[in-house]
Amino acid sequence: MADPAVSALLEVLQAVPGPAALASSLSAEDMVITDVIARHQLPIGVFVLDTGRLHGDTLVLIERIRKVYGIDVAVYAPDAHAVADYVRAYGRDAFYQGVELRKRCCAIRKVEPLSRALAGKRAWITGQRRGHGELRAELPVREHDAVHGLEKFNPLASWSEAQVWQYLRDNRVPYNRLHDQGYRSIGCAPCTRPVQPGEDLRAGRWWWEPAAGKECGLHLTPDGRLVRAKNGVRPHFSESEVTS
Repeated sequence: MADPAVSALLEVLQAVPGPAALASSLSAEDMVITDVIARHQLPIGVFVLDTGRLHGDTLVLIERIRKVYGIDVAVYAPDAHAVADYVRAYGRDAFYQGVELRKRCCAIRKVEPLSRALAGKRAWITGQRRGHGELRAELPVREHDAVHGLEKFNPLASWSEAQVWQYLRDNRVPYNRLHDQGYRSIGCAPCTRPVQPGEDLRAGRWWWEPAAGKECGLHLTPDGRLVRAKNGVRPHFSESEVTS
């Protein structure tokens, strides 16, 4: 018998208007979505933002996806001049000095490349879940992203971390081996550490900053708010159909 959560995930992905792409951070969640896209040969592209500071174990997954699934993963890098200007002005690891410098680094290495990756798309897909933290607690399955002017789908919004890992195990999906070393949420190498017992899932991200509200900016408006459309477009399926 088919898993209803997986069936609902497939239904969401089949409803995505094209051209569309999965913005993969190569997380466990993104690997679930990648696997479903490949298994069902859905017309959805996959791209990765290579910030220039990712773990080697993370980058290995790009070639694994290409080899296992035959998917041509598009890779977007930050503007080299912008990176050089930041390093020259503040230092390569200036993000440790304060939130504003960290956000500026994220803007150069992630936010600007994302805009290029989404150019010409009608929709983008993310691996965000409500369980990722307080800021994502009310994450909808579908929303309108006013910043980029397109539809945004979060098909795993209602999934638990356990469901993600059950899918990966059941379907022998490749995943980042850093997860086996205590990493539960993985970003750039200097900004990520393993999570300690009892800590929040995203505690290892920018661990030197205050715990509340830590985001890189990919899902924020320029004034720092989450991109959420309270009266956004609703999908043809109900919320109950995408819960486990």
